[in-house]
Amino acid sequence: MEVTLDSIRDIKIYQSKTGYRFSVDSLLLSDFVNLKTVRNIADLGSGSGVVGILIAKKYPKAKVDLFELQTGLVDLSEKNICINNLKDRMQALQCDIRTLPALYPGLSEYELAVSNPPFRKPKSGKLNVEEERAIARHELRLSLSELVAAAYSLLKAKGRFCIIYHPCRLSELIETLKKKNLEPKRLRFVHSTRLSEAKMALVEAVKGGRTGLKVENPLFLYNEDGSYTEEMLEIYG
Repeated sequence: MEVTLDSIRDIKIYQSKTGYRFSVDSLLLSDFVNLKTVRNIADLGSGSGVVGILIAKKYPKAKVDLFELQTGLVDLSEKNICINNLKDRMQALQCDIRTLPALYPGLSEYELAVSNPPFRKPKSGKLNVEEERAIARHELRLSLSELVAAAYSLLKAKGRFCIIYHPCRLSELIETLKKKNLEPKRLRFVHSTRLSEAKMALVEAVKGGRTGLKVENPLFLYNEDGSYTEEMLEIYG
């Protein structure tokens, strides 16, 4: 596998030159997490580990487990954990996320689960010929309902699940979360500019939480001249 060594904020990331590569979505998801403290974190469909590593840096006392199906991405995650000096509190676990409900049938100790999952249905959009990218972008190996079931099984009571997803499937996401007793509590839309429609949605759900959804101020990525907004510059650090 040909790889590149890239950086984002204060971390370095090895990633495949032709396979799956992280995008700004990873940074937005890690920034959306707003717990004051957290001890145990699960990253579902962790790719090369970028989201988990960003959150590990954000919470220096937390332990983070990365759950990923693809062997090549697990190998990259292990390299990225080492290069960012996080081996003492992070690990990459190769597994089929669909099996987690059977492995964790009761309450787990995870206080937070995060995911930047594939959001395109198998027959929607152009399927990438590179398998690693295709699996990361299309629901070829993991459906939304299977992902939500896994998050529920991993979380302890009142644990939080943070996910970034496409707005066109937001109603489906909310319905799926509620069916699994993960109550949506926070919602933030991401727009390219102030004049564009939302391109992504950030959602936080609480296991066994009470009904009541807070819609936060929208996040705009770019000014009209194409430069980053002040908030995005702060997020990039």
